Amino acid sequence: MCSRLYYLGTCKRQKKVRYYVGAQLILEASSFKYSGIITCSELKWADHVSYTLRKAWKALHFILRILENENNNTKCLGYTALVRMILEYGGVCWDPYSEGKVSALN
Repeated sequence: MCSRLYYLGTCKRQKKVRYYVGAQLILEASSFKYSGIITCSELKWADHVSYTLRKAWKALHFILRILENENNNTKCLGYTALVRMILEYGGVCWDPYSEGKVSALN
């Protein structure tokens, strides 16, 4: 079983702090994905928003391709079930507060 350990360094220090588990050094990460949410050390959400938009576009094109000959109610149900769920997941954590991120998601 292989596992990785990372920590986010959030403050600017002149001297780097090193963390160890036993004799193994824990690496510092600038960002990581946990439970589908990408977190950066600066707590900026640009990476997560772009990842979410790519994932939502793929799901939307999949729905439009599969439901090409269906009526609008079926397409709306597919959108609500797949695409909207992707866009709303984790919104409480990364709440899109800036106008640019909100317009990109809309």
